[in-house]
Amino acid sequence: MANANEHPGEQAAQDPIKLIGVRENALSVDEVFQAVGDDAAGGMALFVGTVRNHDAGADVDALGYSCHPSAEAEMRRIAEKVVAEYPVRALAAVHRVGDLRVGDLAVIVGVSCPHRAEAFDACRKLIDDLKHEVPIWKHQRFSDGTEEWVGAC
Repeated sequence: MANANEHPGEQAAQDPIKLIGVRENALSVDEVFQAVGDDAAGGMALFVGTVRNHDAGADVDALGYSCHPSAEAEMRRIAEKVVAEYPVRALAAVHRVGDLRVGDLAVIVGVSCPHRAEAFDACRKLIDDLKHEVPIWKHQRFSDGTEEWVGAC
Protein backbone atom coordinates (compact mmCIF):
# COMPACT_ATOMS: atom_id res chain seq x y z
CA MET A 1 0.00 0.00 0.00
CA ALA A 2 1.32 3.47 -0.92
CA ASN A 3 2.18 6.12 1.65
CA ALA A 4 -0.77 8.47 2.33
CA ASN A 5 1.42 11.49 1.48
CA GLU A 6 1.95 10.05 -2.01
CA HIS A 7 -1.76 10.21 -2.83
CA PRO A 8 -2.44 12.90 -5.50
CA GLY A 9 -5.04 14.49 -3.23
CA GLU A 10 -2.34 15.30 -0.68
CA GLN A 11 -0.46 17.38 -3.23
CA ALA A 12 -1.13 20.82 -4.67
CA ALA A 13 -3.45 20.82 -7.66
CA GLN A 14 -2.01 21.30 -11.13
CA ASP A 15 -3.71 24.69 -11.70
CA PRO A 16 -5.08 25.79 -8.32
CA ILE A 17 -5.70 29.51 -9.00
CA LYS A 18 -9.38 29.50 -9.89
CA LEU A 19 -10.48 33.13 -9.48
CA ILE A 20 -8.61 36.44 -9.21
CA GLY A 21 -10.37 39.74 -9.70
CA VAL A 22 -10.80 43.41 -8.92
CA ARG A 23 -14.45 44.37 -9.28
CA GLU A 24 -16.67 47.42 -9.24
CA ASN A 25 -19.78 45.38 -8.41
CA ALA A 26 -20.81 43.61 -5.20
CA LEU A 27 -18.75 40.58 -4.20
CA SER A 28 -20.21 37.12 -3.61
CA VAL A 29 -19.13 34.74 -0.85
CA ASP A 30 -20.92 31.96 -2.73
CA GLU A 31 -18.85 32.59 -5.86
CA VAL A 32 -15.57 32.31 -3.93
CA PHE A 33 -16.82 29.28 -1.97
CA GLN A 34 -17.75 27.51 -5.22
CA ALA A 35 -14.40 28.43 -6.81
CA VAL A 36 -12.35 26.82 -4.02
CA GLY A 37 -14.39 23.63 -3.75
CA ASP A 38 -12.31 20.52 -4.41
CA ASP A 39 -13.11 16.87 -3.64
CA ALA A 40 -9.54 16.26 -2.43
CA ALA A 41 -9.63 19.16 0.04
CA GLY A 42 -10.27 18.33 3.67
CA GLY A 43 -10.02 21.98 4.67
CA MET A 44 -11.41 25.14 3.17
CA ALA A 45 -10.78 28.59 4.68
CA LEU A 46 -12.51 31.81 3.66
CA PHE A 47 -11.82 35.34 4.79
CA VAL A 48 -14.39 38.07 4.21
CA GLY A 49 -13.32 41.67 4.81
CA THR A 50 -16.16 44.14 5.40
CA VAL A 51 -16.41 47.90 5.77
CA ARG A 52 -16.63 48.63 9.50
CA ASN A 53 -18.26 51.68 11.08
CA HIS A 54 -15.10 52.98 12.78
CA ASP A 55 -11.36 53.28 12.46
CA ALA A 56 -8.79 54.57 14.93
CA GLY A 57 -11.49 55.88 17.25
CA ALA A 58 -13.43 57.77 14.57
CA ASP A 59 -16.85 56.93 13.10
CA VAL A 60 -16.69 55.92 9.43
CA ASP A 61 -19.64 56.85 7.21
CA ALA A 62 -18.38 55.41 3.92
CA LEU A 63 -15.26 54.69 1.97
CA GLY A 64 -14.00 54.18 -1.52
CA TYR A 65 -11.36 51.86 -2.89
CA SER A 66 -9.24 52.66 -5.91
CA CYS A 67 -6.43 50.67 -7.43
CA HIS A 68 -3.48 50.84 -9.75
CA PRO A 69 -3.99 49.08 -13.13
CA SER A 70 -1.48 46.44 -11.98
CA ALA A 71 -3.58 45.40 -8.94
CA GLU A 72 -5.03 42.24 -10.47
CA ALA A 73 -1.63 41.12 -11.77
CA GLU A 74 -0.18 41.72 -8.30
CA MET A 75 -2.99 39.65 -6.76
CA ARG A 76 -2.10 36.80 -9.13
CA ARG A 77 1.61 37.11 -8.26
CA ILE A 78 0.78 36.79 -4.56
CA ALA A 79 -1.55 33.86 -5.24
CA GLU A 80 1.28 32.13 -7.12
CA LYS A 81 3.56 32.59 -4.09
CA VAL A 82 0.93 31.06 -1.80
CA VAL A 83 0.39 28.03 -4.05
CA ALA A 84 4.17 27.53 -4.21
CA GLU A 85 4.38 27.47 -0.40
CA TYR A 86 1.28 25.39 0.50
CA PRO A 87 -0.42 22.30 -1.00
CA VAL A 88 -3.29 24.37 -2.39
CA ARG A 89 -6.06 22.51 -4.18
CA ALA A 90 -7.93 25.71 -5.12
CA LEU A 91 -7.53 29.45 -4.46
CA ALA A 92 -9.69 32.50 -5.12
CA ALA A 93 -9.37 36.22 -4.31
CA VAL A 94 -11.58 39.15 -5.25
CA HIS A 95 -11.40 42.78 -4.14
CA ARG A 96 -13.94 45.53 -4.57
CA VAL A 97 -13.20 49.02 -5.86
CA GLY A 98 -15.48 52.04 -5.95
CA ASP A 99 -17.72 53.51 -3.26
CA LEU A 100 -18.78 51.20 -0.44
CA ARG A 101 -20.98 51.63 2.61
CA VAL A 102 -20.62 50.27 6.13
CA GLY A 103 -21.33 46.54 6.02
CA ASP A 104 -20.40 46.07 2.35
CA LEU A 105 -17.96 43.30 1.40
CA ALA A 106 -14.57 44.72 0.45
CA VAL A 107 -12.47 41.59 -0.09
CA ILE A 108 -13.01 37.83 -0.13
CA VAL A 109 -10.27 35.23 -0.30
CA GLY A 110 -10.57 31.47 -0.12
CA VAL A 111 -8.20 28.53 -0.11
CA SER A 112 -8.72 24.78 -0.01
CA CYS A 113 -6.00 22.33 0.96
CA PRO A 114 -5.83 18.65 1.91
CA HIS A 115 -5.97 19.56 5.64
CA ARG A 116 -7.46 22.40 7.73
CA ALA A 117 -4.21 23.73 9.22
CA GLU A 118 -2.75 24.22 5.74
CA ALA A 119 -5.96 25.90 4.56
CA PHE A 120 -5.96 28.33 7.51
CA ASP A 121 -2.26 29.13 7.07
CA ALA A 122 -2.52 29.61 3.30
CA CYS A 123 -5.62 31.79 3.64
CA ARG A 124 -3.94 34.00 6.25
CA LYS A 125 -0.83 34.34 4.08
CA LEU A 126 -2.99 35.23 1.07
CA ILE A 127 -5.00 37.99 2.77
CA ASP A 128 -2.03 39.39 4.70
CA ASP A 129 0.13 39.62 1.57
CA LEU A 130 -2.71 41.07 -0.49
CA LYS A 131 -3.28 43.72 2.16
CA HIS A 132 0.40 44.70 2.28
CA GLU A 133 1.47 44.36 -1.35
CA VAL A 134 -1.41 45.01 -3.77
CA PRO A 135 -1.73 48.66 -4.88
CA ILE A 136 -5.28 49.24 -3.63
CA TRP A 137 -5.99 52.39 -1.65
CA LYS A 138 -8.83 53.14 0.75
CA HIS A 139 -10.36 56.62 1.03
CA GLN A 140 -12.25 56.82 4.33
CA ARG A 141 -14.89 59.47 5.04
CA PHE A 142 -15.60 60.11 8.70
CA SER A 143 -18.74 61.35 10.44
CA ASP A 144 -16.99 64.55 11.58
CA GLY A 145 -16.39 65.56 7.94
CA THR A 146 -12.73 64.59 7.81
CA GLU A 147 -11.27 62.01 5.49
CA GLU A 148 -8.05 60.05 4.99
CA TRP A 149 -6.33 57.84 2.46
CA VAL A 150 -4.93 54.51 3.64
CA GLY A 151 -2.40 52.72 1.42
CA ALA A 152 -2.51 49.18 0.06
CA CYS A 153 -5.90 47.81 1.00
